[in-house]
Amino acid sequence: MNAGITKALIIGGGFAGMTAAARLARQGVEVDLLEIDPGWRSYGAGISLHGSTLRVLKELGLIDRFMEEGFASDGVEMRGADDRILVTLPTPRVAGPDIAGGGGIMRPALAKILQEAVRAAGVNVHLGTTFSTIENQEDGVWVAFGDGKPQRYDLAVGADGLYSSVRAKLFPEAPKPRFIGQSVWRAVLPRPAEITTVTMWMGPNLKVGLNGVSRDLAYLFLTEDKEVNDFVAPESFVETLRALLRKFPSPIIQAIADQLSEEHHVIYRPLEQMLLPRPWRAGRVALIGDAVHATTPHLAAGACIGIEDAMVLAEEVARASTVDDALAGFEARRWERCRMVVENSARLADIEIHGGSRDEHAAIMRQSMKTLAEAI
Repeated sequence: MNAGITKALIIGGGFAGMTAAARLARQGVEVDLLEIDPGWRSYGAGISLHGSTLRVLKELGLIDRFMEEGFASDGVEMRGADDRILVTLPTPRVAGPDIAGGGGIMRPALAKILQEAVRAAGVNVHLGTTFSTIENQEDGVWVAFGDGKPQRYDLAVGADGLYSSVRAKLFPEAPKPRFIGQSVWRAVLPRPAEITTVTMWMGPNLKVGLNGVSRDLAYLFLTEDKEVNDFVAPESFVETLRALLRKFPSPIIQAIADQLSEEHHVIYRPLEQMLLPRPWRAGRVALIGDAVHATTPHLAAGACIGIEDAMVLAEEVARASTVDDALAGFEARRWERCRMVVENSARLADIEIHGGSRDEHAAIMRQSMKTLAEAI
């Protein structure tokens, strides 16, 4: 039925926006995708993916491409700073018995896979542009972009990230992104032979982790407590990260510190979060992904729940008879799951910052991963 939707606009060409565009187009909807970056680039290092994200990639017919480019593994090891294994968390194989329970991939590689899917689905991609006006009317939502006149759509989707312009237009009183008192360092380097699954080392006021992102490479992430969101000069990135890694007596981490250099693409980002109270829609305009539930990376689920949003939205569009029913169904299915990820990630950060219970930390991770393995 497609809820009477024959033409849709997706604002934002990130992971959530691309997934929504590809899936709606495959359902026979004419889709325009706006991406403000003329190069349609994906910034950052690696990205960790839950089994539920691999399940979506499988539904999209993209799991083989992921396996070519990325790295899949089972379980998560939590270690002390000295390499002692504290707990091993299971990752159910929700994408199928022959597909591991989690994985990792370089962000540009995942972006390329999804871009290829968007193009193959026949989406009309408009790069280097965004909307200038958006207005709900009785006969549809009218949107102007570039230098053109307003065009009518049956549905518009704001997938334009943490600092969403669509959210600011629809919900000017929405909460602002909040710095949580932690920052994250990231790098990409040769994968140590000992690392065969997601591995994290817990230290006082620091946590470091490794996850494979290809046959040969690993994605390193380190969270650092920061009372204030100060500027960090890029020319200091390598030496600063090396000094933080030196605080871990683990031979694996010490070896990484020894080899760390500018060629490992060290990046730094303060951590922010935002959860928009319901509703997530206004008229024929819906928000998905970081535009409504930007989370910190403590559960490695930010991209996961954004991609899931896109799939659920398309499913509800396919089954509903009206746009309002489709958007209400989408919101009802997504609220609790996304709230859980944002709030549990925040609690994990709080435990790390204030030296809370490691047992509680592990229990939250275990329960959260179990919930994320459930059907969406």
